Amino acid sequence: MSEGFAIDVQGMTKRFGDRTVVNKINLQVRAGEIYGFLGPNGSGKTTFIRMLCGLLRADEGKGTCLGYDLLTQSEEIKRHVGYMTQRFSFYEDLSIAENLDFVARMYGVANRRQAVRESIKQLGLAGRQDQLTGELSGGWKQRVALAACLIHHPKLLLLDEPTAGVDPKARRDFWEQLHQLAAQGLTVLVTTHYMDEAERCHRLAYISYGNLLTHGTLAEVIARARLTTWAVSGPDLPGLAGELRSSSGIDQAVAFGTSLHVSGSDRAALQSAIAPYRTDKYEWHEIDSSLEDVFIHLMQSSQDNFAA
Repeated sequence: MSEGFAIDVQGMTKRFGDRTVVNKINLQVRAGEIYGFLGPNGSGKTTFIRMLCGLLRADEGKGTCLGYDLLTQSEEIKRHVGYMTQRFSFYEDLSIAENLDFVARMYGVANRRQAVRESIKQLGLAGRQDQLTGELSGGWKQRVALAACLIHHPKLLLLDEPTAGVDPKARRDFWEQLHQLAAQGLTVLVTTHYMDEAERCHRLAYISYGNLLTHGTLAEVIARARLTTWAVSGPDLPGLAGELRSSSGIDQAVAFGTSLHVSGSDRAALQSAIAPYRTDKYEWHEIDSSLEDVFIHLMQSSQDNFAA
């Protein structure tokens, strides 16, 4: 791997017809870190992941994944990557053990039966190995999918919205497992829309409609956005939000529980815009911008590459 990077790519580009869905992306992911990949639906995250694991060929760009050339050694990359898709993609009329055995056969895993038993134990599936996967809840299906991704001992996990539709406890347990795996040296690239999950990543990147807009640690991503945010509470907040959104200097006014978060990238213009509303009727106080504030700000300022 180049200089300790599990992923090191430059200028990655993918087009479908006249649409550029991944546009000259440069990305470096260190070995043994959990890297969060954020962005709105349809922004090119899944396409980029498929390019990394050799399922799609880039139209432009170069780089390495696990030390293998992305363009000429895709088959080698596939052998060392575990890819968990958005949808559960295993046979629902087979048991957990049968599904894992099938995946182990595909990868040519040595001592296959022992590997299946160890995988079932490691992911907390003992006692359920004979249960049909079609009978499992979302959280248990997620564990089966992760077990299948890990059965060939990959060096890199590519996880595409792995916790969609899973309850909060199952999500927390899943992330605890990821951090344990990363501590053992496994590299993880994960797409997510959950801000609490994004905050659990070592570093983040934000892609919007094919373009990489920002990347870094959580603190760096928030600081780089240069957002000023105020929280306001009081009567008729929906009406207030409508007025604020039409004011110059205000980038967003978003409901958070019993208050609004009002943000702008120009501090002076924002203060001027909210000044008429800073009366006894409302309570205002400046707060630290959250990752969600930044996420919404970047999303609102992006141009949809499929828009007419």
